[in-house]
Amino acid sequence: MEVTAARRAFLCDIGFWADRTALHEAAFHGRVLQLKQLIESAASVNTVTVDNITPLHEACTQGHVMCAQLLLEAGAQVDVQTIHGSTPLCHACASGSLECVELLLEYGAKANPTLTALTASPLHEACIRGNVDVVRLMIASGAQLEAYDVHFGPPLHITCAKGHMGCVRELLVAGADVNSGKFHETALHHAARAHAVDMIELLVEFGAYVHASDNLGRKPVDYTAPASPSHTCLKLYQSNPLSLQQLCRITVRRSLGTRASEVIGQMNISHRIHSFLQYCDRPTPLQSDTSAFLQPA
Repeated sequence: MEVTAARRAFLCDIGFWADRTALHEAAFHGRVLQLKQLIESAASVNTVTVDNITPLHEACTQGHVMCAQLLLEAGAQVDVQTIHGSTPLCHACASGSLECVELLLEYGAKANPTLTALTASPLHEACIRGNVDVVRLMIASGAQLEAYDVHFGPPLHITCAKGHMGCVRELLVAGADVNSGKFHETALHHAARAHAVDMIELLVEFGAYVHASDNLGRKPVDYTAPASPSHTCLKLYQSNPLSLQQLCRITVRRSLGTRASEVIGQMNISHRIHSFLQYCDRPTPLQSDTSAFLQPA
């Protein structure tokens, strides 16, 4: 099989660009045997479309790990960016394929590629998808917790907006700033809009400021319906400050930043205190109080 390239032109050190090729199609559809035959027939694995999309991008978009591996073994460049700045790792995170993400990182993919204003970071993409394992792996690989996106803000914001509770917890435990803002809007505003009581409680546990106002002057409680569980929860937090015990935990973790979990794990402290500092001790201090208000009559 030959790959025909329309309007062929040489592009820096990446190779030839062309309209979509048989190699792109095979990678996108996960046709491993066809892809192997194309590679063996000397088709360039770094052929790009007019949008600078490579076959590796296509394989990762669909989570076809065997196709991705064939391409990488044949010399596919791991960090090629599309015209919008997306790398194969961005696509793999967006697909939610842990295997593809692991493979790309093994081949040296950058966890924090230089992005354009139109591109979400790999961690943002993982958070949008909501795959906890992928989010955890990206954090462990050094993904920037406060990477800022013009549309989504930091990763914690989009995770809360999408309602991915497990991913929210991974970010917070890793040291994401619970009060980071986009136009003064915080993650707690997103949780309030989503009417996610568990998420509201988790954010407040990690020190979310319930009185924060966005650029419209609205607090998180202002985005809830009166008498709803989320409204009742936020009103209770507004009226009852956290305990000194809770405030101490927040202060300790905030002072340790993104190294909090690592440092706490090395401390010579009791299991109970360790669990408390690592947020393994649900329910929350106010949960027993809120439960009476949140239960249906």
